[in-house]
Amino acid sequence: MPPARLPMFCWWGMMTDKPTSAPANIRKQYAQLVAIIRQADAAYYQHDHPTMTDAEYDGLRQRLLALEADHPDLVRPDSPSQTVGAKPAAAFSPVQHGVPMLSLDNAFDEQDVEEFLAKVRRFLGLDPEAVVACVTEPKIDGLSASLRYRQGQLVQAATRGDGRTGEDITANVRTITDIPQTLAGEDWPDEIEIRGEIYMGHDDFATLNARAEAEGGKVFANPRNAAAGSVRQLDPKITAQRPLRFFAYSWGEVSGAFADTQLDAIAQLASWGHAVNPRHQLCEYKASLINAYQNILKHRADLGYDIDGLVIKVNSLDWQRRLGHVGRSPRWAVAWKFPAEQAQTRVLDIDIQVGRTGALTPVARLQPITVGGVVVSNATLHNADEIERKDVRIGDQVVIQRAGDVIPQVVSVVMAERPADAVPYGFPQQCPCDLKTPVVREQTAGGTEGAVRRCSGEMRCPFQRLEHLKHFASRRAFDIEGLGAKQLELFFENDWVKEPADIFTLEARNRDLKIETREGFGVQSVRNVFDAIAARKTIDLDRFVYALGARHVGDGTARLLARTYQSWDNLYKALLEMSNASPEAPSEAETEMLSIDQIGQTVVDSLKGYFASASSRAAVERLCEQVSIQDAEAIDTASPVAGKTVVFTGKLEQLSRDEAKAMAERLGAKVSGSVSKKTDLLVAGPGAGSKLKTAASLGIETIDEDGWLALVQQAG
Repeated sequence: MPPARLPMFCWWGMMTDKPTSAPANIRKQYAQLVAIIRQADAAYYQHDHPTMTDAEYDGLRQRLLALEADHPDLVRPDSPSQTVGAKPAAAFSPVQHGVPMLSLDNAFDEQDVEEFLAKVRRFLGLDPEAVVACVTEPKIDGLSASLRYRQGQLVQAATRGDGRTGEDITANVRTITDIPQTLAGEDWPDEIEIRGEIYMGHDDFATLNARAEAEGGKVFANPRNAAAGSVRQLDPKITAQRPLRFFAYSWGEVSGAFADTQLDAIAQLASWGHAVNPRHQLCEYKASLINAYQNILKHRADLGYDIDGLVIKVNSLDWQRRLGHVGRSPRWAVAWKFPAEQAQTRVLDIDIQVGRTGALTPVARLQPITVGGVVVSNATLHNADEIERKDVRIGDQVVIQRAGDVIPQVVSVVMAERPADAVPYGFPQQCPCDLKTPVVREQTAGGTEGAVRRCSGEMRCPFQRLEHLKHFASRRAFDIEGLGAKQLELFFENDWVKEPADIFTLEARNRDLKIETREGFGVQSVRNVFDAIAARKTIDLDRFVYALGARHVGDGTARLLARTYQSWDNLYKALLEMSNASPEAPSEAETEMLSIDQIGQTVVDSLKGYFASASSRAAVERLCEQVSIQDAEAIDTASPVAGKTVVFTGKLEQLSRDEAKAMAERLGAKVSGSVSKKTDLLVAGPGAGSKLKTAASLGIETIDEDGWLALVQQAG
């Protein structure tokens, strides 16, 4: 028999008969991954009390990025790939960074470094063998800080915060002797944000802890924790007593150019009186990057301070500017991280977890063991195929690794220690929910079996409905503070909240529910939740689209749709037209959506299936009655291409296609993959074919690459 084909689902509504066009692997694992990293970020950035080692945390990010690379539809707005750090603490005044403080993507082996260099070459349109000179430096494990100098005087210091808004730590930073109050020399820009890392050396850390222990004070877990806690003291006198150091390595907002290369820029920072890491060096070839990594790993213990990898930055500042950034990370830099730790333990049981889309994820329950200072009792097994491939059985001794997963992953089975009575694991054929609905194996768009097994109960399955509510309230969807997994589980189990609209009517219904009288709640805690819900009744369009939870519509896709349609009314009209059209004759709205660059048939089919359900549409409309959806941010009309739809065709010789598209989007243009009567401008290089002919027949303005570059130069 052919593999089972799952129907496309519409959450809050009933099933439709539209087939799933592509698998959505381990979505439960992905949702858990985001939640755990959020908790770790809050512990690390806000409370200076990390709950895991840096290697373990980096492993979480590695797995998340791998999942997103394979399945872009998984990307959530609250994904660590789209955000930096955590919200600034309320105890400190907020500081808006002139230029966002980005976080680096990670590399974990030579292949990752080679791919980083290849991406740089592809984006810039370089020859595959072109030399990409880079500067390397140790990745200091401390607290990132940005120091604003005006006319050479230190006027403000801030933490990274969430990347856009940090905490004002000026008074505390002024006590750090490594940081000059006045820049040396006279050749500095009138205004500049100098960025770097505040850290504490090993000897100073040991002395601090010994003194604290003798005095009965707080003993810090590690130097990074000590440095962060010292900087974020409310009393600068306490900070002044702590042996803090600072390495400068980059800059943010600056009033004028001061160097042409990363190497020259570091020299300038040093000439202005800042300490820079003496182990930075120029590497022009992959072999020299490998040597730099191996050397710093070899001498890691001798440095006198904690590091967790090697930072690699493209040396040319012109290339850095052209490469720009994507999501939370610059395209021109990467952190080559040190290996994660492994350990052995025994599998006590295997449980099944059901995610938002019905995906069944097996989790190994382990005999607790400490890995890198963290007690581990669970490990993901990903899916049925992974269990079979590794032949994991209950009772097995296994190697686990705190890298690449929300919870540790099982790397391999120690076959020599397998119990004689261990039997192969039988993956369940029914969902563990009360419905006991059949589990079906998803079929890919190519007609082959996918790795995911799903509960076929769709939105009748309580596990899936609950996970959708968690998604809806998550940080970069509606971001309802205080309405987390625990609260939603309780509200759902008591039938107080069954769909998103119920969240916004909860306060009115509480006259009868009286939640404050229930165990675990009080008048103030309930008031806080209601206030947080009320504060989110106004929502940005892209957040609203993402919060709906349609399969394959992630953070990036939601932003694209919001930027293209500008308002919910415009988008909803298009969605209804698409969903009501005959399958044999795609609507004009579908054709228009497919023309949006980076939106393909998979997304369109998912949205059509979602809004084809009357019950799903009704649920959305009930939600719309409760909230106010803000139009997308107004386009900067100062740009000559702002608001215009631009199509690139043919071979570009001075820019890569990716670079040209990124340039157009930065200037407020909408990039489309096809020419239509709504196209405003066609940029045609040599070899342009049918698109050029179509543009000519429609009377669309057409320019070449030189014309495009001249046009965008008007935007500065």
